[in-house]
Amino acid sequence: MSTDDLDLKEAVRTLLLLLPRVVGRVKRSPIPPELASFALAPRHLSLFAYLQFDGPMPVNELAKRLEVAPATVSLMVGELSRKGMLERREDETDRRRTIVSIAPDRAAAVENWLAASDRAWRVAMEPLTPRERRLFVDTLGAFERELSRE
Repeated sequence: MSTDDLDLKEAVRTLLLLLPRVVGRVKRSPIPPELASFALAPRHLSLFAYLQFDGPMPVNELAKRLEVAPATVSLMVGELSRKGMLERREDETDRRRTIVSIAPDRAAAVENWLAASDRAWRVAMEPLTPRERRLFVDTLGAFERELSRE
Protein backbone atom coordinates (compact mmCIF):
# COMPACT_ATOMS: atom_id res chain seq x y z
CA MET A 1 0.00 0.00 0.00
CA SER A 2 1.45 3.40 -0.98
CA THR A 3 1.47 6.35 1.41
CA ASP A 4 -1.40 7.86 -0.62
CA ASP A 5 -3.66 4.82 -0.10
CA LEU A 6 -6.29 4.76 2.63
CA ASP A 7 -7.25 1.66 4.51
CA LEU A 8 -10.97 1.13 5.10
CA LYS A 9 -10.94 2.54 8.63
CA GLU A 10 -9.13 5.74 7.60
CA ALA A 11 -11.33 6.19 4.51
CA VAL A 12 -14.50 5.89 6.59
CA ARG A 13 -13.12 8.26 9.24
CA THR A 14 -12.19 10.82 6.59
CA LEU A 15 -15.62 10.63 4.94
CA LEU A 16 -17.47 10.84 8.27
CA LEU A 17 -15.61 14.09 8.94
CA LEU A 18 -15.90 15.44 5.39
CA LEU A 19 -19.53 14.73 4.50
CA PRO A 20 -21.13 16.95 7.17
CA ARG A 21 -19.04 19.88 5.90
CA VAL A 22 -20.05 19.15 2.31
CA VAL A 23 -23.75 18.94 3.22
CA GLY A 24 -23.46 22.14 5.24
CA ARG A 25 -21.88 23.99 2.33
CA VAL A 26 -24.54 22.74 -0.09
CA LYS A 27 -27.31 23.83 2.28
CA ARG A 28 -25.71 27.26 2.62
CA SER A 29 -25.30 27.77 -1.11
CA PRO A 30 -27.03 31.06 -1.77
CA ILE A 31 -30.29 31.16 -3.65
CA PRO A 32 -30.00 33.76 -6.44
CA PRO A 33 -31.63 37.07 -5.46
CA GLU A 34 -34.26 36.73 -8.19
CA LEU A 35 -35.46 33.49 -6.54
CA ALA A 36 -35.09 34.52 -2.89
CA SER A 37 -38.73 35.56 -2.47
CA PHE A 38 -40.03 32.10 -3.46
CA ALA A 39 -39.14 30.31 -0.18
CA LEU A 40 -37.23 27.59 -2.02
CA ALA A 41 -35.48 24.80 -0.16
CA PRO A 42 -32.73 22.33 -1.08
CA ARG A 43 -35.44 19.74 -1.92
CA HIS A 44 -36.48 21.96 -4.82
CA LEU A 45 -32.94 21.83 -6.21
CA SER A 46 -33.25 18.20 -7.34
CA LEU A 47 -36.57 18.87 -9.04
CA PHE A 48 -35.13 21.87 -10.87
CA ALA A 49 -31.97 19.94 -11.77
CA TYR A 50 -33.96 17.18 -13.49
CA LEU A 51 -35.99 19.71 -15.45
CA GLN A 52 -32.91 21.79 -16.29
CA PHE A 53 -30.77 18.87 -17.46
CA ASP A 54 -33.42 16.56 -18.94
CA GLY A 55 -36.10 19.01 -20.06
CA PRO A 56 -39.85 18.99 -19.49
CA MET A 57 -41.30 15.74 -18.19
CA PRO A 58 -44.48 14.23 -16.76
CA VAL A 59 -45.20 14.43 -13.04
CA ASN A 60 -44.97 10.64 -12.69
CA GLU A 61 -41.50 10.60 -14.25
CA LEU A 62 -40.35 13.35 -11.89
CA ALA A 63 -41.73 11.36 -8.95
CA LYS A 64 -39.88 8.25 -10.10
CA ARG A 65 -36.58 10.12 -10.45
CA LEU A 66 -36.99 11.94 -7.13
CA GLU A 67 -38.02 8.65 -5.49
CA VAL A 68 -41.15 10.13 -3.93
CA ALA A 69 -44.87 9.61 -4.41
CA PRO A 70 -46.51 11.28 -7.41
CA ALA A 71 -48.82 13.11 -4.98
CA THR A 72 -45.76 14.69 -3.34
CA VAL A 73 -44.48 15.92 -6.69
CA SER A 74 -47.96 17.14 -7.66
CA LEU A 75 -48.07 19.24 -4.49
CA MET A 76 -44.60 20.68 -5.15
CA VAL A 77 -45.42 21.37 -8.79
CA GLY A 78 -48.72 23.01 -7.84
CA GLU A 79 -47.01 25.24 -5.29
CA LEU A 80 -44.18 26.20 -7.66
CA SER A 81 -46.62 26.76 -10.55
CA ARG A 82 -48.69 29.17 -8.45
CA LYS A 83 -45.46 31.05 -7.69
CA GLY A 84 -44.60 31.26 -11.39
CA MET A 85 -41.53 29.00 -11.12
CA LEU A 86 -42.91 26.09 -13.14
CA GLU A 87 -45.34 25.66 -15.98
CA ARG A 88 -47.79 22.78 -16.37
CA ARG A 89 -49.45 21.70 -19.59
CA GLU A 90 -51.39 18.72 -20.81
CA ASP A 91 -49.48 16.10 -22.74
CA GLU A 92 -50.63 16.35 -26.36
CA THR A 93 -50.47 12.55 -26.78
CA ASP A 94 -52.14 11.66 -23.47
CA ARG A 95 -54.33 14.35 -21.93
CA ARG A 96 -54.32 12.53 -18.57
CA ARG A 97 -50.64 13.37 -18.13
CA THR A 98 -49.28 16.72 -17.02
CA ILE A 99 -45.96 17.88 -18.43
CA VAL A 100 -43.89 20.08 -16.15
CA SER A 101 -41.21 22.57 -17.20
CA ILE A 102 -39.31 25.48 -15.72
CA ALA A 103 -41.05 28.77 -16.52
CA PRO A 104 -39.03 30.45 -19.30
CA ASP A 105 -38.60 33.68 -17.34
CA ARG A 106 -37.14 31.70 -14.39
CA ALA A 107 -34.83 29.38 -16.38
CA ALA A 108 -31.74 31.62 -16.15
CA ALA A 109 -32.15 32.05 -12.38
CA VAL A 110 -32.54 28.29 -11.89
CA GLU A 111 -29.47 27.67 -14.03
CA ASN A 112 -27.58 30.20 -11.90
CA TRP A 113 -28.67 28.36 -8.72
CA LEU A 114 -27.35 25.07 -10.10
CA ALA A 115 -24.15 26.59 -11.50
CA ALA A 116 -21.98 26.59 -8.36
CA SER A 117 -22.52 22.89 -7.67
CA ASP A 118 -22.14 22.10 -11.37
CA ARG A 119 -18.76 23.89 -11.45
CA ALA A 120 -17.56 22.23 -8.24
CA TRP A 121 -18.46 18.73 -9.49
CA ARG A 122 -16.78 19.38 -12.85
CA VAL A 123 -13.56 20.50 -11.16
CA ALA A 124 -13.63 17.51 -8.81
CA MET A 125 -14.46 14.94 -11.51
CA GLU A 126 -12.39 16.25 -14.44
CA PRO A 127 -9.07 14.66 -13.38
CA LEU A 128 -10.71 11.24 -12.94
CA THR A 129 -10.95 8.64 -15.65
CA PRO A 130 -14.44 7.66 -16.81
CA ARG A 131 -14.06 4.41 -14.85
CA GLU A 132 -13.07 6.29 -11.67
CA ARG A 133 -16.06 8.62 -12.12
CA ARG A 134 -18.37 5.61 -12.43
CA LEU A 135 -16.84 4.10 -9.28
CA PHE A 136 -17.34 7.35 -7.36
CA VAL A 137 -20.94 7.80 -8.50
CA ASP A 138 -21.78 4.15 -7.77
CA THR A 139 -20.13 4.36 -4.33
CA LEU A 140 -22.03 7.50 -3.39
CA GLY A 141 -25.26 5.86 -4.59
CA ALA A 142 -24.55 2.75 -2.52
CA PHE A 143 -23.90 4.93 0.54
CA GLU A 144 -27.22 6.76 0.04
CA ARG A 145 -29.11 3.48 -0.42
CA GLU A 146 -27.56 2.01 2.72
CA LEU A 147 -28.52 5.09 4.75
CA SER A 148 -32.11 4.87 3.50
CA ARG A 149 -32.36 1.21 4.63
CA GLU A 150 -31.91 2.19 8.27
